[in-house]
Amino acid sequence: MNRQELVDRIAEKEELPKAKAASILKTVLEAVVDTVKADDKLTLVGFGTFKLQNRPARTGRNPSTGAAIKIAATNVPKFVPGAAFKAAVNQPKKKCRKACKPKAKK
Repeated sequence: MNRQELVDRIAEKEELPKAKAASILKTVLEAVVDTVKADDKLTLVGFGTFKLQNRPARTGRNPSTGAAIKIAATNVPKFVPGAAFKAAVNQPKKKCRKACKPKAKK
């Protein structure tokens, strides 16, 4: 699935114009990027957590020459899936545990 297909699905499911669905998706993605960029965690219970992970400097090898090279430290975004997401992906529907059952509306 690509971005446009996701926009189409949101628009269809929520009965919104595609432009409004695209705007909502853009806002959500910007919020995720801005939060992780500020070195904060963004947790969506049942879905997962987006966070920033520090990758320290290390020594690597040039594969063609075998020479040692220094690789600089960097920050990388990381996603850790939540329990309900893992359960939904790994379990068949019949065996899906309590975590992937929809919650009752009040």
